[in-house]
Amino acid sequence: MEEIERSGASVEEAIDNALRDLGVSEQEARISIVQEPRSGFLGIAAQPAVVRVALQTPTGEASDREEAPDAELDEQADIGADFLEGLLEVMGLDADVEVNESAGVTYLDVWAVDENEDMGLLIGKGGHTLDALQEIVRNHVQRQTGERCRVMVDVEDYRKRRRSQLVRRARDAAKQVKRTGRPQSLDPMTAYERKVVHDTVAEFAGLATASEGEEPDRRVVIRPDGSPG
Repeated sequence: MEEIERSGASVEEAIDNALRDLGVSEQEARISIVQEPRSGFLGIAAQPAVVRVALQTPTGEASDREEAPDAELDEQADIGADFLEGLLEVMGLDADVEVNESAGVTYLDVWAVDENEDMGLLIGKGGHTLDALQEIVRNHVQRQTGERCRVMVDVEDYRKRRRSQLVRRARDAAKQVKRTGRPQSLDPMTAYERKVVHDTVAEFAGLATASEGEEPDRRVVIRPDGSPG
């Protein structure tokens, strides 16, 4: 079984690097977190995220373990939803948490019970508060299960709308690169958003993507496959 370790500024970035080097999708791989990222004091002794990614056992060679990923995901969703409900209660927000699936992603959807409740407080400017909430839930789920958290927190469909915008933008940029043959750099994005772009552009033959720059200005560059990086 082929297995590699890769690092990155975040867990998602490290996973993205490993999947791209292996040339497989997340559904075709088994992922283990070797090391969580640490910022260090004043940037000193900072540590990157490190993940180990192995190819899944080919169909026909697996046994009862084939059902494990779905069971693990269900468990993560239940743990995450319970934790998130308790967190919202402590925050004094009257909101419901629902587990839903969309475009292959399992979401913990947060909805206001009272239409006058301001859920924008959980989203923040540019989704920064929502990203922080995601990190809190992610850490809790990983501590409880020992597995990488694969559920996403969303508030009143903010992430889903953002994902649709990213997919449209990535497709438009990919078409332009195909037409002109010139690389195109997109706006800075989070690791999750960059993965959405990588996956979208992968639908286009003859194109390649790469994440370039340092956080928080790291961005995706789309270029013709085989052109200089």
